[in-house]
Amino acid sequence: MRRLIIDTDTASDDAVALIMALREPQASVEAITIVSGNVPLAQGSRNARYVAELCGADVPVYEGADRPLIKPRTHATHFHGTDGLGDVGYPPPQRPAAQGYAALEIIRRCQSSPGEIELVTLGPLSNVALALRLEPRLAGWVRRCTIMGGAAATLGNVTPAAEFNLWCDPEAARIVLHSGMPVALVGWELSRGAACLTAGELDELRTLDTELARFAVDCNRTAFVAATRTQAEPGLALPDPVAMAIALEPAICTEYVRCGVEVVLDGPARGATLVDLLGVAGRGDSQGDPAWAAPLPSAEVCRTLDVERFKARIRTALG
Repeated sequence: MRRLIIDTDTASDDAVALIMALREPQASVEAITIVSGNVPLAQGSRNARYVAELCGADVPVYEGADRPLIKPRTHATHFHGTDGLGDVGYPPPQRPAAQGYAALEIIRRCQSSPGEIELVTLGPLSNVALALRLEPRLAGWVRRCTIMGGAAATLGNVTPAAEFNLWCDPEAARIVLHSGMPVALVGWELSRGAACLTAGELDELRTLDTELARFAVDCNRTAFVAATRTQAEPGLALPDPVAMAIALEPAICTEYVRCGVEVVLDGPARGATLVDLLGVAGRGDSQGDPAWAAPLPSAEVCRTLDVERFKARIRTALG
């Protein structure tokens, strides 16, 4: 049984990822922690609790960082809708948020079961970074941290260079990458192209005729329009479900590359991920450039996706 803590800024694709985890018979979601990102903290908490109740899951939802470590708050309501769930008008959840602060809960739970709990992060890394600042030993207690974030040697989705989650709080991302925590980085590019759910595939999901399938399609209606019109995708891109699928079934990523990864903290590329696929960092050069004098923090970078197995997981979770 996989033991998971899911850290999320719950909007429409996060909601599908949560359903995938909560419906997975071989996984135990022990806590959901909320961070500001796609939507403000309170809205992300409300959305996560609603999804948990929809799945019939009795899992505590802890609220955490309501802003990035340094930069101003930024949200993606233009993409996911004002409420993050397509502005359908879902009712409020019945249960309140759990008592406790997200970063402290991550520490407490991982310290009590070292080497057993996996983190899956679907939003900015503010909560995990705060936890590491409070307790650096957390890096050694986490079994694995699957991060939906960044872009490996490809363009960004919020600036020409940066993916939204890492751009929202690049300082937090840098803390996590430099902590020594075992990290698998799932870039947003894996959710593009053939991995998108086309209009026809979304219609097929509706024919499952379950409450979860209807919810998953409807709450992503704003995201579908944004992805197809502003990002020229062939359908609905679901970066968080891609990361969740890989976390639940690592073989869905068909190529991992262990290499150095760094996050840019300033300039026009702020928030971009430098993914050293060729291993050039640490080689030095004829001028002895100190910027490349040492290798970058190591991570497993997910490079390719088994698209059919990914989509099959979504159908199974919603069926």
